[in-house]
Amino acid sequence: MEVLGVLSGVGHLPVEVARSAKELGYHVVAVGVVPGIDEELPGSVDVYYDINIGKIGKIISTLKKNKVTKVTMIGKVTKEVLYKAGRIVPDLRAIKILATIPDRKDDTIMNAIVKELEDEGIEVMDQTLLIKPLLPPSGVLTKRKPTEAELADMEFGFEMAKAIGGLDIGQTVVVKNRAVMAVEAIEGTDACILRGGFLGKGGVIVAKAAKPKQDQRFDIPGFGTTTIESMIHAGATGAVIEAGNTIIPEREKVIALADEHNITILVK
Repeated sequence: MEVLGVLSGVGHLPVEVARSAKELGYHVVAVGVVPGIDEELPGSVDVYYDINIGKIGKIISTLKKNKVTKVTMIGKVTKEVLYKAGRIVPDLRAIKILATIPDRKDDTIMNAIVKELEDEGIEVMDQTLLIKPLLPPSGVLTKRKPTEAELADMEFGFEMAKAIGGLDIGQTVVVKNRAVMAVEAIEGTDACILRGGFLGKGGVIVAKAAKPKQDQRFDIPGFGTTTIESMIHAGATGAVIEAGNTIIPEREKVIALADEHNITILVK
């Protein structure tokens, strides 16, 4: 039986990946790398460990001990944890990685981690291979279709999201009347949405897109129930996401929650 490692961040998506892998016959070894891992994950895998993302050496040795030759990195890990005092105490291997990279952009850090894993003979898989059904095709997902004004903001917002992705800043922007209210950076999607809603005083549109040169091994955009909840608090009326390049875990729940709050979701 082939052994698959799941390096898990926050959210329900790692659970869905683990279950899909089990159905395909993998022996699944999961490592929760940040606090707040979905409580269903340990029971959905064969072996589970909690190892902080700063302990790169321990993560790799644990994977090798369990004969893991392939891993998928899935779930939310915001870079903000790197800057919170006491949250991460890096081991020597992590310190060496951070000391050798030219900057701390998301892709720079992730590519360095991928290289470290692959140098140890552990292949990092395309994130979407096990969850193709979670990638939505083009169209409106919700009962309510966008208004003309919302469509104009969606077009503008999507273009802005692609632009910040090209600079490796983030994947999400919040817009209103074709003006940018907020841009996602280190704080993550939900904080960006809440800030944009506050500054726009509601009635905003959320746009989220993959980077123009998206590496499919990590950081594929996700759009889940917590995103919708943030939109509700922000007074957002709609969202535009990218077809074939956005993962929607628990899609029925996401759409039902959006419909309940009269939010429209366009997949572009």
